[in-house]
Amino acid sequence: MDTPPTARPAPPDTLQAIEQTEEFRRLRGSFRGFAFPVTAGFILWYLLYVLLSGYAPGFMATTLFGHVNVALALGLLQFASTFAIAAWYAAYADRRLDPAATAIREQRTREAAE
Repeated sequence: MDTPPTARPAPPDTLQAIEQTEEFRRLRGSFRGFAFPVTAGFILWYLLYVLLSGYAPGFMATTLFGHVNVALALGLLQFASTFAIAAWYAAYADRRLDPAATAIREQRTREAAE
């Protein structure tokens, strides 16, 4: 992962100009297109776990093997899915978000130098 630039922050009027560009809108839409559905899916997955724990204790107590029951397996899958989503986002950002953000930053740097 690249280190962020150490240049001083842009003035507010420059930030507003950047926010109004089509490139920035596409970048923001690309982020939202990933983050919102994945967040909603994870929240639903978590709520399913909570609801099953509260309203289906018999099902959650079902033994899968040895001393592992459905509740423990689903609880561990909560952790696994958290790490999987984080890795998925990192790969997505490297592939789709970071190149677009770098291009916007470089374009604004060139314009500021002129």
